[in-house]
Amino acid sequence: MSAVDDSIDGFLDQLWLADGLSRNTLAAYRRDLLKLAARLEGEGASLPAADAAELERALLQGVESEKPATRARLTSALRRYYQHLLQSGLRQDDPSARLQTPKRGLRLPKSLSEAHVEALLAAPDTGTLYGLRDRTMLEVLYASGLRVSELVGLTLQQVNLLDGLVKTVGKGNKERLVPLGEVAQEWLQRYLREARPLLLAGQACDAVFITQRKAGMTRQMAWHLISRYAKRQGLPPVSPHVLRHAFATHLVNHGADLRVVQLLLGHADISTTQIYTHVARERLKQLHARHHPRA
Repeated sequence: MSAVDDSIDGFLDQLWLADGLSRNTLAAYRRDLLKLAARLEGEGASLPAADAAELERALLQGVESEKPATRARLTSALRRYYQHLLQSGLRQDDPSARLQTPKRGLRLPKSLSEAHVEALLAAPDTGTLYGLRDRTMLEVLYASGLRVSELVGLTLQQVNLLDGLVKTVGKGNKERLVPLGEVAQEWLQRYLREARPLLLAGQACDAVFITQRKAGMTRQMAWHLISRYAKRQGLPPVSPHVLRHAFATHLVNHGADLRVVQLLLGHADISTTQIYTHVARERLKQLHARHHPRA
């Protein structure tokens, strides 16, 4: 293993211990740092020992091909990496301190109208075991705003049907309680009573949503199912994250307090949730343009 690999591994270990980041997030940091390390090596430099000018040149290599958001993410990865080296005593300076973060335009999240959500929810054939499972999955996802990893990782112990709540563990191992709402609660009760025992066929599994393998569903499978149902209904491309955005957008559109939406989504910072105020504002502008005689 090279010195660069050792250095990156040490950084990722520290991130995991300090912040409890997910495997996917850590893998993204690794990819970004290895990409930059390769650029630096091509210029005769090394990631652990690079200076500010070398870092700027490495970042500039992506100006023509990378989006500002990608370059901003790479810059952020460098900053955290060199802060780790500085705090660990492996460097006496931080060459990333004066790096400029590329400006990103406001990117509004893709969402679905309430009519589109209703069409998506109605897509599965609830007369079949798997159709009932899928309808329940969609109802829970839209009612709770769970991330897809939180949804497929949901166990029976995390569901409180009496109070209509699910307990989930999000990013940074932060636990939160999310209400289901009456409709999703009813679908979940029906699925657990009528479909799940038959899908398991006597096998034991803690996961709420069961596959043909009598095991919990994967993130990829959930994504594929939702995409397939959206296509069946003639809807725009839909992912689990689009449903999460629809959950938040529709709450804000109906007057929910932004702090409440932050808690439900499990955002650590309110600034992450504030995007939905822009979504609601865009929606109001569209309605005004469509219906006002002088718009």
